[in-house]
Amino acid sequence: MAGAFIMGCEGPVLTAREAAFFRDADPWGFIVFARNVDTPDRMRALTAALRDSVGRDAPILIDQEGGRVQRLGPPFWTRWPRPLTQMSRAADPVRAMFLRATLIARELREVGIDVNCTPTADIAGEHTHPFLLSRLYGDTVETVAARARANADGCLQGGVLPVLKHIPGHGRANADSHLSLPRVAASLDDLRETDFEVFRRLADLPLGMTAHVVYEALDDLPGTISPAVIAEIRDGIGFGGLLMTDDIGMGALPGTLAGRCRDALGAGCDVILHCNGDRDEMRIVAETCPALAGEGLARADRALACRAEPVALDIDAARAELDALAA
Repeated sequence: MAGAFIMGCEGPVLTAREAAFFRDADPWGFIVFARNVDTPDRMRALTAALRDSVGRDAPILIDQEGGRVQRLGPPFWTRWPRPLTQMSRAADPVRAMFLRATLIARELREVGIDVNCTPTADIAGEHTHPFLLSRLYGDTVETVAARARANADGCLQGGVLPVLKHIPGHGRANADSHLSLPRVAASLDDLRETDFEVFRRLADLPLGMTAHVVYEALDDLPGTISPAVIAEIRDGIGFGGLLMTDDIGMGALPGTLAGRCRDALGAGCDVILHCNGDRDEMRIVAETCPALAGEGLARADRALACRAEPVALDIDAARAELDALAA
């Protein structure tokens, strides 16, 4: 039975040693980064080798948002503009977001990637940290929810599962959670009317990713390891999909790697996301995390059941329409 974790690998070719490790550890899924990207043929070979290592059609994730966060780029793949930039100049931003996500999904499917860590449904605000701001879709509940829904629909029509992030909302955070722990002092009523409300409107999506953020109205722990925050995600927001952590190695989280894994799973996360491909760290994650079971396994199975072949699309016509919308 697959372990309750997602892992990366070191480079563009899966080594025999890595393959043996993954065979024994049996992660639920994998994630790829720029360090793993070479040509399309080598990318297809890597995704096939990752799945072969665990003997099943494991999900393979990527962060292909566009702008400053995209792992695939020229000369083989499209260089996508920042989401906020493209939406601000589009005649129909919702349609543009749908087309953009659909086209990105098709590029991913061509190389064996079937999960994209998008939409980023956090609300942009005056205090949003620059590391996140350009990745967002707008500054109101209605705008962000509509564009994030279009993004998710585009992913699904392109044959790729979306990952809703960063639940329950990262937009008010004025620190980079890769490096330090952001704190949000807004009242629970304010959060439920704004940041949390966007995610409530998208709570039917199959996969979600937590935010390493302290919401002082709920707890003094980062959301990823807070039972109170996870309870709000499940009961208040109503998210019923598989809930993965943001990268468990980020600087926002306290304690040891094993302690972080235990705390996140104990708080109610289903799956640990570990990204850097370091084998010693991955061994700790694998030894600490149990196999997926119970409700977590049921949510994982429901999410994977949403994988489907891409809907027929005239790609040249879709690109032309997107270009016209942004003219």
